[in-house]
Amino acid sequence: MTNHVVLFEPQIPANTGNIARTCAATNSPLHLIEPLGFSTDDKHLKRAGLDYWNEVEIYKHENMEAFLKFVGGRKLYLITKFAEKVYSDVDYTAEEDVFFIFGKETTGLPEEFMHEREDDCLRIPMNDEHVRSLNLSNTACMIVYEALRQQGFPNLEKSHVYENDKLKK
Repeated sequence: MTNHVVLFEPQIPANTGNIARTCAATNSPLHLIEPLGFSTDDKHLKRAGLDYWNEVEIYKHENMEAFLKFVGGRKLYLITKFAEKVYSDVDYTAEEDVFFIFGKETTGLPEEFMHEREDDCLRIPMNDEHVRSLNLSNTACMIVYEALRQQGFPNLEKSHVYENDKLKK
């Protein structure tokens, strides 16, 4: 199983960099749907991703149509605060590939696109009276790790022995 992280027209380089680090840590391909609100050479983008960029499988898609053609019939979930279904109530073990698409920081996903796929829209519970939305990179991390938890964390180390392990003497 492969969990794909998809960013629709991301605008903030630090969010994309942080998400790239999560993708490197979880073996999740990162898809960027253009136009991007920054250059991929941006220093903030590189700083947020640190030295993990070469560990991320990155795909760039010219637009939403090109991305949807790439996905074909594979499972696509739309992450949006407007959904009624909670992300943790979905079984992510049934599909070979799962794509989680996140909207741009300022306006989210296109409204028509969400209406066409309403059954595949997922929400993270939050207090909507206090905040408009959660941070994009935090949201991507929560969704990917829930899918991985259900899948048994395939190809990830549940523990690791470090040379200077702070918990072992």
